[in-house]
Amino acid sequence: MAKNTEIIFGIHPVTEAIESGQELERVFFRKGLQGELANELITKVRKSGVPIQFVPPERLNQFTGKNHQGVIALISPILYHQLEQLIPAIYEKGETPLLMILDSITDVRNFGAVARSAECAGVHGLVIPQSGSARIQEDAVKTSAGALLTVPVCRVEKLVDAVKYLKNSGFKIVGATEKADLSFHQADLKDPVAIIMGSEEKGIHISILALCDQEVSIPVYGSIPSLNVSVAASLLMYEAVRQRDTK
Repeated sequence: MAKNTEIIFGIHPVTEAIESGQELERVFFRKGLQGELANELITKVRKSGVPIQFVPPERLNQFTGKNHQGVIALISPILYHQLEQLIPAIYEKGETPLLMILDSITDVRNFGAVARSAECAGVHGLVIPQSGSARIQEDAVKTSAGALLTVPVCRVEKLVDAVKYLKNSGFKIVGATEKADLSFHQADLKDPVAIIMGSEEKGIHISILALCDQEVSIPVYGSIPSLNVSVAASLLMYEAVRQRDTK
């Protein structure tokens, strides 16, 4: 655990943070925590959309040796955006939206590297799930070279619902998968598009892949079967940039 991670601990301080709209990255609760105030806080955190984890006491003690009352919240270093507000804003500026959807990218450095490439490529935003995604903390911001402080990040409860919303908003959904027959060079990325990258281990979840308008792959000619996800994401982003510049 990074020693400079900013935290809030204790039932009342975390409750106040939630009620005041403090941007939180995650809230940890001790497994088996009981009590009326604790239950009320759990309900409030869930309603706020902040990810929750129930962990053993030892995990909480790694954050602080003080009396945390079984509750510790991590303060987010970034301000999250609402997808439903971001999309109209892009259209209102007269720009052609380009989004990256990161499905289960859990490695912090990969996540930061994707964000850095996204900022350089002029990507309008990153979409990530509340759970099953890399935690955005100091290492992620550092790896992104500060890009996570400027590129809008939308944290959604369910990626499936976010993809459906984007489809209804005029987006073409493109999934990157090594099983696709179509090369990414052949995909049309000129119009509003959201590119989905899955984890290197499992790829894109099947329920999300089923919503894709097109599946593309990146040709690999060596003995290693696939590229690092941050490298693959960069290639796809810049293919969209190339096509739009040509247009």
